[in-house]
Amino acid sequence: MQKGICEAFNSKMWDELLNETLFRGLDHARAVVADWLADYNEDRPHSALSYQTPAAFAAQLTAKGDRLHEMETFRRSPIAPAAQLRQIQPRTTESAG
Repeated sequence: MQKGICEAFNSKMWDELLNETLFRGLDHARAVVADWLADYNEDRPHSALSYQTPAAFAAQLTAKGDRLHEMETFRRSPIAPAAQLRQIQPRTTESAG
């Protein structure tokens, strides 16, 4: 699945940005790519994320994870009590006398 996500992103970036832009230099390229990434992640809804932006989706997941950590009902109790450590007594030899 990860490869499919990368391929989709690369395809969109090539189609919408790299094939359409003539860069004047490295600084210009960095600025244009940064603007495109901000739009892609913060302003544009994605159908795979129920038409949310990636930033909103990530914030929702983070909030959900924080709520799960705070809830005491999700804490697991041990299935069995901890085993008691056995104390070994030194053997004594008894005389048969």
